[in-house]
Amino acid sequence: MTWIKSPVAVIVATQLLFTTGDLFARANLRHNSFSVSTFLSWWFLLYFLIRQVAMFGQLYVFSALQLGKTMALFGATSIVVVNVLGILVLGEILSVQAYLAIGLVVLGFVVLALSP
Repeated sequence: MTWIKSPVAVIVATQLLFTTGDLFARANLRHNSFSVSTFLSWWFLLYFLIRQVAMFGQLYVFSALQLGKTMALFGATSIVVVNVLGILVLGEILSVQAYLAIGLVVLGFVVLALSP
């Protein structure tokens, strides 16, 4: 039994959480060394909590959809979310060819999301 009508929404939310946590870790690891004290800091605890919430969302989706479809949706969502945040947050601009490929990924995501 699924609690949420659209597991696709959970996939997008989960990927947003994972990517937000990764951006947060990236920003903090630039200023702190990769040491034991880093893993005992407040920001690492917050990062870890964000990732745990995202993991529970991922587990829910794994229980609600077929594995092949789930992994394809997670992969497509990851590519789209990371590239959008790369533009908006990091100011990274890719080539036209790369954006065309991302457009194909979006098309594949829509086809997968709408398939029974």
